[in-house]
Amino acid sequence: MKLFKEVKTSSYQTFLLLLLLFVLSSFKICHGQDDDLAAPPPPPAELENCNGIFLTYSLTSREKEYPHVKNVTAQAWAFKAEASLMNAGDEELKGWKMFIGFQHREILVSADGAVPVDSDDFPAEVGNGTTLAGSAATDLRTAIETAGDYTQMAVIVQLSGTQFGLGAGGKPMPKTIKLVNDGFKCPQPSHKGTRMFVCCKKDPKYKVKLDKKTKFLPRRYGDLTIAYDVLQSFKTSYFAQITIDNNHPLGRLDHWNLTWEWQKGEFINTLKGAFARIKDPSECLYSPAGRYYGDLDFSQVANCQKKPILSDLPSERKEDEKVGKLPWCCKNGTVLPPIMDKNKARSLFQMQVFKIPPDDNRTAITPPAKWHIDGVINPKYTCGPPIRVDPQEFPDPSGLKAISTAFASWQIVCNMTKPKPKENRCCVSFSAFYNESAIPCNTCACGCDDTRKCNANAQPLLLPPDALLVPFVNRTLKARAWAKLKHMRVPTKLPCGDNCPVSINWHVSSDHKEGWTARMTIFNWEDFSFDDWFTAIKFDRSFEDFQDVYSFNGTRIPGIKTIFFEGLKGLNYLAGETNGSHLGDPRVPGKQQSVISFHKKHIKDFKVERDAFPSKVYFNGMECALPPHRPAKSLGYKSSISVVTVIFTAFMTFLLMTDRFF
Repeated sequence: MKLFKEVKTSSYQTFLLLLLLFVLSSFKICHGQDDDLAAPPPPPAELENCNGIFLTYSLTSREKEYPHVKNVTAQAWAFKAEASLMNAGDEELKGWKMFIGFQHREILVSADGAVPVDSDDFPAEVGNGTTLAGSAATDLRTAIETAGDYTQMAVIVQLSGTQFGLGAGGKPMPKTIKLVNDGFKCPQPSHKGTRMFVCCKKDPKYKVKLDKKTKFLPRRYGDLTIAYDVLQSFKTSYFAQITIDNNHPLGRLDHWNLTWEWQKGEFINTLKGAFARIKDPSECLYSPAGRYYGDLDFSQVANCQKKPILSDLPSERKEDEKVGKLPWCCKNGTVLPPIMDKNKARSLFQMQVFKIPPDDNRTAITPPAKWHIDGVINPKYTCGPPIRVDPQEFPDPSGLKAISTAFASWQIVCNMTKPKPKENRCCVSFSAFYNESAIPCNTCACGCDDTRKCNANAQPLLLPPDALLVPFVNRTLKARAWAKLKHMRVPTKLPCGDNCPVSINWHVSSDHKEGWTARMTIFNWEDFSFDDWFTAIKFDRSFEDFQDVYSFNGTRIPGIKTIFFEGLKGLNYLAGETNGSHLGDPRVPGKQQSVISFHKKHIKDFKVERDAFPSKVYFNGMECALPPHRPAKSLGYKSSISVVTVIFTAFMTFLLMTDRFF
């Protein structure tokens, strides 16, 4: 009986204990409002049915920014958001790339754990959407191979930035989110308040390319690619080789400058084939590297900056035993398109990099991030993040039929981007035989620094064709006189100039039954010259009808409907601007000129004012600003130019260009 009572008492106490635990578990403990400590919301139920890559986007906060304005669409709002990717499938995802379809003129200020593929650095204008790639965690492994380790299966990116429009209480979300890796298909995302999510699955119709299987991601095509190959690795340093390859027929670099950002406190000890623009040893001396390498003479270090600016060596240093003696180096920063010279489409240099703890072992190598490269008057390139690829293979230095590989390799892909309005470096003017006025380059086509005495938004004044031969500062009197003669209004505040270092005049010189001709003149308004220059003209309809060019070399590029022009041997030098013959004369630009002929075999409804003008013009790879209008045809115009006249004009132009008159 006593035993029964003890058991009964024990059971009663256990019951009370369980009841107490249940009651306590029903209480919620509140720690006050703390966004940093707030637990993330539970994953949506759709994740349970996802056999692929699960993407989410959550808008976490939105706050009105200064200045506060009455115009709702112009009001700036600071926002914070969180994007995540999780591999819920059975195959590893290498090099994840997530597209976020921003649509409210967003400016992305930071993205912890990711880098924008289509922008060099933050802040980045992403109003038309942006693609993010992993900066640290680039691959997403599966639950199967990690035993459900979410740190290897998923990645979370914290976003912050600015967006415009929508008043208080608005919940501006992106249009869409999707995975842009090859072989995946994403449906429209689902929305729940300020959250959106989607499950992207393998596309069964996607045909996998039967390439050589690689341990890392395959190398990708880009307009310009940069290889970062580690040739030797030691405990606290390594030797790297950087190779720049131009792959685009219109791509080019002159006097290139290459920059990046070190991630782990590294610095460049020595350079070969290139030099650093700034050499300041104090930046090492007062850094963690200075404390670690206490006895190192930093005055002999090549560069200590976190963001070094590197340039190619001049050609006279090519055979220098200390800094030269490398293939494809020392060309004064010139990288030509392969269509001009395949041997000049590459640039290369080497460097020794010193590391600091905790990366003081042979395998701890982190490539620099935020790569950017540019030239003088060249295309603007946007570079993606470094992607780990299989080690680069090289011919064995012994001379035997063997292959040696790099210790590790990364690839950086850069692509050309269209210049923003008023940020060009070259411009185009139009003129034609059937209209007496020339349409000059756009106002502020290449930017305007001082607009106090001119109108940066006004249309340029029409000019007599000969006014295009003199600098803008000397055109005012001609423009006013021409406007008076043609009864055109002249505004009180005249339009600003184009401010372009290079301009191109496209003049349609004839239109006859069999074909038509144009004269292209390139003007260099800079003090320096351009070696091995080229220009390219794109036609939407007249590309196939290109016949001949008389003072340049002309080559069709069929894939992009573009005609590539370069100087003949001895005429590939575009001189700089010089002083006039007499004191007070306008300065004289350097120029190159040729007549170009076309036939009309492929266009039945040819209209000279439409089909005789290019849709795009490039100089040394840079897309030039085009006028918004083309010369209008006057009433009573007649086409009476003969083929003989065309050929004679071309011949005379060639003689003038080669100074063969006597």
